[in-house]
Amino acid sequence: MKKFSRRDSLRAITLGTGIGLITPFSIFGCSEVPKDKKLGVALVGLGYYSTDLLAPALQQTKNCYLAGIVTGTPSKAEDWKKKYNIPEKNVYNYENMEGIAENDDIDVIYIVLPPSMHMEYTIKAANTGKHVWCEKPMAVTAEECQAMIDACKRNNVSLSIGYRCQHEPNTLAFQDIVKNEKLGKVLSVDCAAGYRENRTDHWKQKREMGGGVIYDMGVYAIQGARLGSNMEPIAVNSAKVWAERPEIYQDGLGEIVEAELEFPGGVIGKVKTSFYENTNFLNITCEEGKIEMEPFSSYAGNKGKSPLGEINYPYEIPWQQANQMDMDALAIMEGRPMPVPGEEGLRDIKVVQAILKSSEKGEKVMI
Repeated sequence: MKKFSRRDSLRAITLGTGIGLITPFSIFGCSEVPKDKKLGVALVGLGYYSTDLLAPALQQTKNCYLAGIVTGTPSKAEDWKKKYNIPEKNVYNYENMEGIAENDDIDVIYIVLPPSMHMEYTIKAANTGKHVWCEKPMAVTAEECQAMIDACKRNNVSLSIGYRCQHEPNTLAFQDIVKNEKLGKVLSVDCAAGYRENRTDHWKQKREMGGGVIYDMGVYAIQGARLGSNMEPIAVNSAKVWAERPEIYQDGLGEIVEAELEFPGGVIGKVKTSFYENTNFLNITCEEGKIEMEPFSSYAGNKGKSPLGEINYPYEIPWQQANQMDMDALAIMEGRPMPVPGEEGLRDIKVVQAILKSSEKGEKVMI
């Protein structure tokens, strides 16, 4: 496969006559800053996502760099110090991370922990006076999300949720079609996000840690329906939660979730999410044709088509994560609102809770 460099991002994207040109600055909003002005990022939690995606992405970023880590595993700390040349003074554990408040090397604390821990450590991070990035799902409940937002406002720091696709050019392209009604009004959306999860003792299989597919992959499907309709759902008309492998997803914890969302004007959004099967698509039916994205939320690149042309800006792993962090870092440096603020994560968790309630009660639930 051809390698696509950061320089390739300087090309304009043409997506047929209906979309025209999208310049690199309208897509990425990023220009490289001097090395001594880059923001230092500390990763909290050194699991798969930090190890395999965020840390490599931080070697590609223009506007931020890997400055520190927070981990409860001393052996990991030693490995990371050597691999990324992290000074000892920038290595913390969960008991002493408040010390980051006095560390001028670190500007941003990125929470990469199981969802049940997001509120606690986002608030701890905000209390240091550093800006906060938090992985999705934002938290387990809407109340937790609001507490995170309040803590960041109270400390006068920004809060961003790690929705990489909202920074991504193919996602921005289909949103442009929808927002500007280039195919008329949206009539319906159909979105699915899932993969075959074969682990059996991960946080994703533990309710107390924020497990269950609706929190992990479900927010992608909800995001697809929300961004694809350019509206907020007003109700969950119906929902079903079940497990094909109940020995793994026990006590009603969802391995598969299907729901019907109702949007203003009677627009219907069907969402499905699964840890049982591989699925990744978004279909947006408009008055004058259909936008088809498949995949719509892949690390390796999203692509699609519409009557206006192909939607396919190519890139490779971990470009999405590097682009996300660069855009968020630049927004901080320029004093602009975050592209994906805490309120965006809160919206999704409200929908998640309504889906779970609808499934439990077997009735329509207003959001």
